[in-house]
Amino acid sequence: MIDWVPQLEDTGKPRYLAIADAISQGIQQGLLGIGDRLPPQRRLAASLGLDFTTVSRAYAEAQARGLIASHVGRGTFVAPRPAAAEDPERRRAGDLSMNLPPEPTDPALLGRMQAGLGMVSANLVELLRYQSPVGAERDRIAAANWLGQRGLTPALERIAVTPGAHATMAAILSIVTSPGDRILCERLTYPGIRNIAARFGVTLIGLEMDAQGITPEALRAAIARHQPKALYLNPTLQNPTTLTIPAGRRQALAEVLNDTGLTLIEDDAYGFIPAKAPAPLAQLAPDLTWHIGGLAKCLGAGLRLAFTVAPSPRGAIRLSQAIRALSVMPSPLSTALTTQWIEDGTADAIRRFIRLESAARQAIAHETLEGFSFEAAENAFNTWLTLPEGVGRADVVVKMAGRPLGLIPSDAFTVDGPPQEKLRVCLGGRIGREDLRETLLFLHQALLPSEFMG
Repeated sequence: MIDWVPQLEDTGKPRYLAIADAISQGIQQGLLGIGDRLPPQRRLAASLGLDFTTVSRAYAEAQARGLIASHVGRGTFVAPRPAAAEDPERRRAGDLSMNLPPEPTDPALLGRMQAGLGMVSANLVELLRYQSPVGAERDRIAAANWLGQRGLTPALERIAVTPGAHATMAAILSIVTSPGDRILCERLTYPGIRNIAARFGVTLIGLEMDAQGITPEALRAAIARHQPKALYLNPTLQNPTTLTIPAGRRQALAEVLNDTGLTLIEDDAYGFIPAKAPAPLAQLAPDLTWHIGGLAKCLGAGLRLAFTVAPSPRGAIRLSQAIRALSVMPSPLSTALTTQWIEDGTADAIRRFIRLESAARQAIAHETLEGFSFEAAENAFNTWLTLPEGVGRADVVVKMAGRPLGLIPSDAFTVDGPPQEKLRVCLGGRIGREDLRETLLFLHQALLPSEFMG
């Protein structure tokens, strides 16, 4: 029998659930191993200062979850995990083709995240009702506080909590475009906007980029030539190139937008990750910009939430109507959890973890892929890899099949012209640092021309 006594935090949950959660957490953290005998219920009750019934109910809850097994006359033991549930994470391993943030592993941070979920669950019935399509006032205040960290201070009536960046882009396109219209974007752009534009019958026009992003001259010329309805930009840690448009170039682009009155759709998916990212273009052209502060990259994709700033209160009303028609509303459960995390500081802790872990993974990529040409940034979740001469992107993808690494060919990102021999190499997700290092070393070998493979 092990000497195990859980540390119960005051999360608002009933004590029996808190004990069952602590058993689950102890197993995940390796404090409790398969076959370990738990303390007798009366002894644990005395140690925790609780009544016997509470601990008995906790053990029953843990047994119902498949965590423990009780044997008359012998005691209660940590149960073997059944084959079907041997690795729950494997069943929800995530889509490796997506640019995922690193997943938190620190027990203290995971505990804070779970505590927030416990707080939210106290109002579960209320959160199963239909809600506002743009979030309740408390949620929009939390959104305003979060956006304020990017230097944005819009009036509350311009802020909407929306059901993820994709749904928000679709809603905005339904407002500002009609089939046959054109939208400008970078020549290499996020595949999501390509798919959404195609669904709406909207043509994307790709603009050439230099080391600082699209140029003001190219933007002005394209506006005159194509009469577009909007410009789409992913200006910070751009997907896939990892490029961040510097402040001076942003100012120059904003001047073109303000001169011409062109609408901007600013996808700030990665803007919250760097410690010092340039101010959003929404700060420079507020009356023209739909700013989408997605939470998939800085908190978690499963939340399916974004904080969106409309260019005007009237625009926010139209966005509300579009969201209601296309998606009904953002998830009240996700919204409530995100608000709780922002209010209690957990959201900042998650973001700090992602910031530090993405930098560590970039360091591994620079070490293991030394000698190859790639674009990267300290807090990006990927590198943009140029393949050596004689090595094809399709061949590398085939060689890496089955490896826990997302490799996306340049075809997915190319708006105009032939795709280059480049790959987006994703470094985030559930993979650990050592597994990432091993997988990137395998990629290193896969990138060598066949005559060097031995």
